Amino acid sequence: MDLELIRRSVGERAEFDYARSGGPGGQNVNKRDTKARARVRLALVEGLSEAERALALERLAGRLVGDGELAVSAEDERTRELNRQAALGRLVAAIAKAAKRPKRRVATKPTRASKERRLQSKKTRGETKRLRSSRPIEG
Repeated sequence: MDLELIRRSVGERAEFDYARSGGPGGQNVNKRDTKARARVRLALVEGLSEAERALALERLAGRLVGDGELAVSAEDERTRELNRQAALGRLVAAIAKAAKRPKRRVATKPTRASKERRLQSKKTRGETKRLRSSRPIEG
């Protein structure tokens, strides 16, 4: 996965539209379209191998709209340009996270010390419970 190529590709291919945003903005809040909504087709994003693209499509299936487009929005900032940059960042982050393959788990055996610690804690816990019981204590 080439993150820089993904970032460049998303920046070139993303389509934006703007809407009125909630939140801070003072007198501008009812007049300016500062909320940025960004969409990009995953099939057109460069920097992903076919396996990574398939994995991203599978993992992002619930968030895709239309014909394989990933859509995000940003309305945290007060200006259109800052919200546009935030939306681009969210697109790249979502694609990169979805395309990343998890590390394979390497099976390991517990160490002798960890086994002994486990058995000792079980003995201690059992002793605590035995002392709570109403049975007479055996020597």
